[in-house]
Amino acid sequence: MRRLAFLLFIAVGLIAPAAAGAIDRTVSVNATVERQVPNDAAEVHFAVSKERPGRAAALRIVAVRVQAVIAAAQRIPGVGTGDVTTGSISVRRVKRGKRPVYRASEGVTVVTHSPEGAGDLVAAGVAAGATSTRGPRFFVGDRETAYNAALVEALEKARTKAGLLAAAAGATLGPAITISESGGVTPFSAPNASEPVGKDAPAPPVKPGKSTVEASVAATFALE
Repeated sequence: MRRLAFLLFIAVGLIAPAAAGAIDRTVSVNATVERQVPNDAAEVHFAVSKERPGRAAALRIVAVRVQAVIAAAQRIPGVGTGDVTTGSISVRRVKRGKRPVYRASEGVTVVTHSPEGAGDLVAAGVAAGATSTRGPRFFVGDRETAYNAALVEALEKARTKAGLLAAAAGATLGPAITISESGGVTPFSAPNASEPVGKDAPAPPVKPGKSTVEASVAATFALE
């Protein structure tokens, strides 16, 4: 009976390392995908400033002009509900010669989903009373969808690479054991202008360009 138990112990000891060795047969690969995705949105910042001898007068004029800028922006195709937001309001005392005056200002941010019309948006805001502008900043509206598409492509690229290595080693590629990812969307960078502009300024030409989407995958696959 003792001899039988001893033989069983040896058999289990031989099987366990073999099974562990099979589990440990893996291949690890890295893959990166970089894609250029057309920008489908643009953001423009407007500022309205006015100086008057009194605080109330300065604020009143700014309020009227901000409303005009908002109304003009909402008439531009591609600007929808919730695409216009206002920024901070400030009033400060400044000197003009010997007499102090009060400068009131407020900002307005507008997003348009027709980026090719961002120049018309700038012209409309200026004509409505904006005293300075910044932008447009072009970007991809649905960043998550763009990144996920690149991520899936990166995983398929990693799987193909792992399959080639498995075949070269005389093995068959099994399921993925671990997967990690990294990356993101880099918006298109263009020079921004922030300066006083005239009300009769024409719509400037714009080119939305493309954003760079990069996704990287590090994956480990089993070998069978």
